[in-house]
This record gives sequence, structure tokens and C-alpha cells, in this order.
Amino acid sequence: MDRSQGTDAGLVLAGRYRLGEVLGRGGMGKVWRAHDEVLHRTVAVKELTAGLYVAEADRIVLHARTQKEARAAARITHPGVVTVHDVIEYDDRPWIVMQYVDGPSLADAAKESGEIEPREAARIGLHVLGALRAAHGAGVLHRDVKPGNVLLAKDGQVLLTDFGIAAIEGDSTITRTGELVGSIDYLAPERVRGGDPGPASDLWSLGATLYTAVEGRSPFRRTSPISTMQAVVTEEPPPPGRAGPLASVITALLRKDPEDRPSAAEAERMLLEAMEGREPRAAQAYVPTQRVPDEVLRSLGPDGTSGAGADRLPHPVAVSTAPLPPPVTRRSRGRWRTAVLVIAAAALLGGGAGLAAMKYGDRADSAAERSSTGTHASGTPTAPRKPGNSPAPKPDPSGNGVPDGWHRVDDPEGFSLIVPVGWERRADGNQIDYTPDNGLHYIRISIDPAPDFENPYMHMLNLEKQLAKRLPGYERKTLHSNTYRDRAGSLWEFTWTETKDHPGPRHAIDQMYFGEDGGPEYAMYMTGPASDWDTTREQFDTILRGWRAPGSSD
Repeated sequence: MDRSQGTDAGLVLAGRYRLGEVLGRGGMGKVWRAHDEVLHRTVAVKELTAGLYVAEADRIVLHARTQKEARAAARITHPGVVTVHDVIEYDDRPWIVMQYVDGPSLADAAKESGEIEPREAARIGLHVLGALRAAHGAGVLHRDVKPGNVLLAKDGQVLLTDFGIAAIEGDSTITRTGELVGSIDYLAPERVRGGDPGPASDLWSLGATLYTAVEGRSPFRRTSPISTMQAVVTEEPPPPGRAGPLASVITALLRKDPEDRPSAAEAERMLLEAMEGREPRAAQAYVPTQRVPDEVLRSLGPDGTSGAGADRLPHPVAVSTAPLPPPVTRRSRGRWRTAVLVIAAAALLGGGAGLAAMKYGDRADSAAERSSTGTHASGTPTAPRKPGNSPAPKPDPSGNGVPDGWHRVDDPEGFSLIVPVGWERRADGNQIDYTPDNGLHYIRISIDPAPDFENPYMHMLNLEKQLAKRLPGYERKTLHSNTYRDRAGSLWEFTWTETKDHPGPRHAIDQMYFGEDGGPEYAMYMTGPASDWDTTREQFDTILRGWRAPGSSD
């Protein structure tokens, strides 16, 4: 092939991949749409063009990176990661054959619309975070998370691509000393300083990506690479004015010190709340505290948010006049401050379990329910109580993870969970619930020792088809894959109107995940009236944190 003419459309690689039009190009290469003439499907083919006109030593390094990208992506099994089908050699260089995604990148979508709506950006962030958690679980750091590497399929799927500079645990580096790789304005500060990246570095890049999505501009890009790197290391981004409830999550992810950023699990909960349009309370623990002059504090109202001095507060700011208990670590300081400043709503409600075991309104067991039901958990009725009478969960001073007003229950079926004091076990046929009010609110646990589906996401999609026909007024709030306890999982939230037992608008949420080696499948389901869903949702997070599968001690 005449390299001066470049690669032509119509070229057939490895006797099967016929190149079509160019989908995109960058400094390292370009991506083609291609047709797999063996399997008769559309694929994407990544061509490495950067090595055509460089010295031999540089070409070897670039080709090694391409091979490393394929190895990195192949180690990750997750619906949010672009699948690598094949790696072939042509013209003395590697080409990567990948899953074709019919849709734009987040960069293109943001450029076309000017900005992404905050709740949609949070949904995208949840999918990217799920892909990153799967990658980190496989020992792979992406190291180049940016809007251009987030693909938005037309069916709503979000996929992370381009692991070309990924760091693989146990693999020797192919980055030469002093070389900085990745898009500079999306590099975490520790990477710009030359430090070793970790999972928190990818989370910082996710924060910068979400900032760009909602604001329509990169938070740290300046007029030159040097000034951009300086901004990443030393400057705070302008407060995101269009991010709504996502703003505090972005601020938390963009903390300069990786130790000050939320964990992936914490970030997932925050993003889910932002996607629902709720202000993520936990994110406030990561908002940097600024010194407020005494005269401003004296002029504030009793709640700290009103009065003559309220308009003089810096933004964002957390104010606390109480002394911090010694010793207080840098990581715990923000969380303790939040406990002082934020009084959560009463947490009375909760539940967890698999939808296959549920009885919705008509109380009629279906064959589909019986066939997919494993072992369940439940509780005994107590006198009904009004939502809001119980105080919010308080931190546990003993450090055993059980909040004040809750207790741990070791169920006869082998699992363990924490529930508010007063919730009791109730058995009803093949259902076992824990409830405070005869099933108005309840938690249900389901265990399927031999799952019939490839992953929890596919299981939930199948269940939704059944339940959408049975539940009056069914409306999906979200249904997406995620990672729970470092395992493949899926989260489903929906509403409907109950017509039989406890009639009225209902709200429910279900977390499924697979145990080791693809099973068992665990599901934690919670439901309650739509009128007090905020407290139910907070309860669900607490229950998830305290869950222990059979035979587990963590």
C-alpha cells in the first residue's frame, strides 16, 4: 500500500473486515465503520496512524500501546465497556476490531446541544462509573476518561471506550520516563505531578467529564498545555452553574487530593440521587470548608443560611462553629461536619428483595414468579406507625456499622442485614419480609442459587416486561447496570398504583447482583408509599451498606 495515499475505504482486512467511512479521527489514529463479511455485522475498526512516520523506537512503543488497549479491554466484562472482537496485523501495524456503537460521543453530543441536562449527565455518569468499577475490579485503570471516550448509543446505552493508555495491574509500563499521556485537562492532579495513578484518578477524570457535559466547557482548559496543567494542580474550577443537584457531586470528584474524593460506591449513590433530581446530601461532606469571618457568623440567622451576613458567604461553603473531636483525620473531618450540620429526615421505611417473589396488589402467584423464586426474607407485623416518627440513622460510635436505632438481624435463611429497631420478621407462604407496619413498608431479600440469566441487568429487563403489564400505572424511573460489592449488578426503580392491599401510589427499588462465579443471584427490594419515598430511599442505602450474604462476614 502507498502510505502517502493513506488507507482507502473498501479495503478488506484479514479477509473479512471491509472498511467503510471514517467515523472519527484523532492524534493517534482513526476509527472506521466496517462490515464483518463472515458474521455479517457492522463493527468499528481502529487504525493506528500515528506510527506511520515516526522513528522505529517510537513506532514500537505506539504499537505496544495498541496491543495493550486490546488486552486491557479484553479483561473487562461489563455492558458499559466497548467489546474488543479481534486484533489483526496489517501493513506492519495492529488494528483493533471493536463493537460498533450507533451514536455520538459525549463530546459530540455536548458540542451539538451546548450542554447536557443535569439528570441525563448523572445517568451517563452512573454508566461510566459502573464501567470503571468493573475495570478497576479487573486490575485495569483507564487513565483517559474524557467526553470523547464516552459513547452514547441511540438506544440509551452508555459505553466507555479507548483503553489505549490503560494501566494494567501486573503489566510493565510502556510509558517512558517523563512522558505524560492522556488529555491534559482531564488528568488528575496527582498524575500531572508525576505520581502513580489509582482508581481515584479515574474518578477525578469522570468529574471533569461531567463538568464539561453540563457546562459545555472543560473546567481547566487554558491557552497552553503548561497553563492547563497548572490549573489542574492549583486552581479550583468555576462553580458549575448549570449542574443543579449534580454540582456537589462534581465538586466532590474534583478534590485535588485523591484521599479527599469519595469512593466509587459513594459516588454511585450520589449520582443516583442527582439523577433522581435529589440533592446528594453525602456530597456535602466533600465540599471544601472556607474560613468565615466572625462578624459574618454573628450576623447569620439561626439556621446559618439567613440573616444580614448570608449574602457574604463564599460559595461553596460549609460552616461549623462546634469544635472537632480529637483526633479528626482529613478524611473524617468533612463527614463529621456533615453530621453536625445536616439533620436528615426521619428514616422509618425500607425493604429489599427479588421482584420475582413479589405479589403486587392482586396477591396471585404467577408461574413466572414461582419458577424464578429462590430464598427470601421478611418480617412480622407490628402496630402501624406514622412515617417520620423515627430519628435519622446516627453514626455508630462502636464502629461496627450499625447506626443508632438499628440492629443487626441474622436471618434463619443464612443472610444478615440491619433494620430499624421494631421491625419484625413476617412469613407469608414463600415470602419473608421485615416490616414495621404489616407490609405498608417492607424489605424483602431474594436468593436464586442458579440464575437463569447472563447478568442481573438482563434479568431485570425480563421482569420488567412481565410487571409492566400487571402493575397499574407502571412507570420506570431507572433501570441500569451497576457494580455492587465489586460484582456485576443492576438497579431498578419504578412506581405504580396499587389497587388491592395498601392501595394508592407506590414506589419501589431493587438492587440485584451476582455472587462469585456467576451465582447465586441476590436481590434486595424495598417498597413503600410514594408519599414518603425520600425517607424510604435513604433507608435503602443504609440497608445496602449493612447487607451480608450467606457465609459472608463483610
